[in-house]
Amino acid sequence: MNLKDKNALITGASRGLGRALSLELASAGARVALVARNRSELQKTEEEIRAAGGFAQALSGDVGHKGSVYPLVGQAARLLGPLDLLINNASTLGDLPLRDLVETDCEGLSRVLETNLVGPFRFIKAVVGPMWIRGQGLIVNISSDAAVEAYATWGAYGISKAGLDHMTRVFAAEFEGSGVSFLSVDPGEMDTQMHAEAVPDADRSLLIPPEEAARRLKQLIQASDSVPSGSRIVLAQWKEASHGPSSGQLAS
Repeated sequence: MNLKDKNALITGASRGLGRALSLELASAGARVALVARNRSELQKTEEEIRAAGGFAQALSGDVGHKGSVYPLVGQAARLLGPLDLLINNASTLGDLPLRDLVETDCEGLSRVLETNLVGPFRFIKAVVGPMWIRGQGLIVNISSDAAVEAYATWGAYGISKAGLDHMTRVFAAEFEGSGVSFLSVDPGEMDTQMHAEAVPDADRSLLIPPEEAARRLKQLIQASDSVPSGSRIVLAQWKEASHGPSSGQLAS
């Protein structure tokens, strides 16, 4: 995907990977709609993009709230034009400190699923119809290694990301041949506030800066025409594969 003059909506855009990716996409010429709950942090990202000559529009809202999604997508389309790219990046860990599944109450699991799985589902439903009519579009769901590895205390989060991965594959199967592609991307362990909240004693020197992950992800998006729809991609492995299709860049 050539990002110049493309219209992108990015959730969780006020900090971490979402913020860094917003800056990267805007630097490549994309017009970006920034979605997050924290209006003041979101506006800082918007201002930084505009100061660099890019186009950004901050749209505050909660991706886990049913009534927020369609108005947010509608606002983005009115301000930018038809959406070419959706990045479902916003996530929540759930209750902190993290706890075993047996100690997680049903309401806590439900809150995680609403943000990490049902929210992306609603955003996809809101954007995929116009993409299908136009015969083009890319939807990227941000996953995690917790989707495929069973980590104690990460149960609610891991369940939500495993569901997100499979939902990506199902949408890809249903829209095969339509021109709309779906990817699930594991960006790796990043040095973000979210990671610090989950693992306060982690060695930050071993974590990936979100800016580095954002650069890799931008390159993946730019090369997405060569990546099969429905793929689950471990970003570090794809980087090592020199941006071309190979068995080494995809994870089942």
